[in-house]
Amino acid sequence: MALSLTKAPDLARRRVERALDETGLLCVTLLEGLRRTWDLRQWWGEFVEQCWFLARVTSVPVMLIAVPLGATISLQVGDIARQLGAQSGTGALLTAAMIQQVAPLAAALLVSGVGGSAITADMGARNIRDELAAMEVMGINPIHRLVTPRLWAASMVSGLLCSVVILAGVLGGYYFNVIQQGVSPGAFFDGATTLLQFSDLVITLFKAWIFGFIAAAVACYMGMNCDLGPVGVGRAVNKAVVVTSIVVFATNYILTMIYQVLFPPRF
Repeated sequence: MALSLTKAPDLARRRVERALDETGLLCVTLLEGLRRTWDLRQWWGEFVEQCWFLARVTSVPVMLIAVPLGATISLQVGDIARQLGAQSGTGALLTAAMIQQVAPLAAALLVSGVGGSAITADMGARNIRDELAAMEVMGINPIHRLVTPRLWAASMVSGLLCSVVILAGVLGGYYFNVIQQGVSPGAFFDGATTLLQFSDLVITLFKAWIFGFIAAAVACYMGMNCDLGPVGVGRAVNKAVVVTSIVVFATNYILTMIYQVLFPPRF
């Protein structure tokens, strides 16, 4: 019993050290992938291919999520606003929620869950087939050739998906708030502009852009450092999605806190 109690602090310390080492290697992978961004000829073709792949696999799911999500928010907020006699304010609350918080998070989680898992599986398959080692033997940096285009593709697609989430969510809320609950279209869209500033849209697209980088960096790192064998690839995929979700939510909190200090919300 005493021996197990003695080993417990050492085990916790080793886990913390391992987590810090992996965090450092993840940051190195991200920065190394961005270092050769200027050399477009090396990664432009792969970038276009990855953009098309990510857009193809995420566009339909993001709309299927955004429409009922906007409708749900509209129904809940509209019911409370109706009881308070401020039903015309539903459009403002819905649009503010979709733009400021829901859209970048939904886009990042979809890029991570759908596109990031595919990126992790692809990089893991290359790892267990020793393709990454073969590229290094031939003098090709696998991070510059494979990670760099995926970073920029995921960031660009995440920003585009953020716009799609906003549009689909507002349309879903418009249907239930205007058609189902009887609010006039003028009141809905007039209220939508009362709580928003132009900087809200800018920070939302910026957050989606950063979240795309995070999702791609985590996916590439987990795939390139997975255990050998199909089981290792599967575990890397699962770990990549979980880690991306944690990092994205933590980053979203930090960016939102900084933004609200620099640009106080409008009332």
